[in-house]
Amino acid sequence: MAKIIGNALPNIPWQDPPETLRTPLWRFDGNPIIGRDGNKRSNSVFNSAVVPYKDGFAGVFRCDSLSISMDLFAGFSKDGIHWTIDDEPIHIVGDDPEITKREYRYDARVCLMEGKYYVSWCNGYHGPTIGLAWTEDFKTFHQLENAFLPYNRNGVLFPRKIQGRYMMMSRPSDTGHTPFGDIFVSQSEDLVYWGRHRYMMGAVPGDTSAWQSLKIGPGPSPIETDEGWLLIYHGVINTCNGYVYRMGAALLDLDEPWKVKARGKDYILAPQMLYECVGDVPNVTFPCAALTDAPTGRIAVYYGCADTVTGLAFTTVDRVLDYIRANSF
Repeated sequence: MAKIIGNALPNIPWQDPPETLRTPLWRFDGNPIIGRDGNKRSNSVFNSAVVPYKDGFAGVFRCDSLSISMDLFAGFSKDGIHWTIDDEPIHIVGDDPEITKREYRYDARVCLMEGKYYVSWCNGYHGPTIGLAWTEDFKTFHQLENAFLPYNRNGVLFPRKIQGRYMMMSRPSDTGHTPFGDIFVSQSEDLVYWGRHRYMMGAVPGDTSAWQSLKIGPGPSPIETDEGWLLIYHGVINTCNGYVYRMGAALLDLDEPWKVKARGKDYILAPQMLYECVGDVPNVTFPCAALTDAPTGRIAVYYGCADTVTGLAFTTVDRVLDYIRANSF
């Protein structure tokens, strides 16, 4: 049995699985947990990240406004299911107004590292790039330099240093809907200057694993296990009805995480429910956060549904690893 390397989280949101499962994830029967009206001006709340915080949970939420302005908002919850989201965007401070000036902000990830909560997001700076900030209270966010030049999306930090360096995954992109995309790992001594770029894995041409044939991108911060880093990611196929976003999983080497030990040919969750298939952007399941309870191996995955609402799904580390090993390619 695989073991999660991490802390106990006895209050992790959880629901037991149904009697029969075709894939290793199952949905919370109260989905969506956050609707369109998450705060007073939201058109949609999705692609958001949550972490344990104090005696409950905190998060950074993408709330597109009634004017469809994309920004990030802090939120808090006692149980990880019922959320109160601030009505005003997060308060960002920094040394250089050239960097803190807002164009747009969306699709955040959050991880606890070295006593601070680090937030990465798609940041508008003459095109999409990776913004990075830290907070200790989810009230004031201290922005660092943008990690990369435009154009880049899906910046996801590993939750600790590896071989003495910070590491971040990202997916180089373009200014539009990006009909391509592979995952790379970049390394840094100080969270400011990034280099030592390494290719991790890419889209899969043909029909070997067609659900991820157009592009892929990292999801939540990787989960450390005694067998490697468990990565949950999204994959996209271009169909006659547009893009479809599904979830997949891979196991990465602990010391050189750009080396893939196993990768599932089959998806682990796909748009099937009405709230995943119908919305502002139909047919999207987009993972951005995962809570874990190390003693039980439980995992709770938060994901955006149809670019409109937020869903919650559950699994265990053994279920996912057994599944991807059984159909690895």
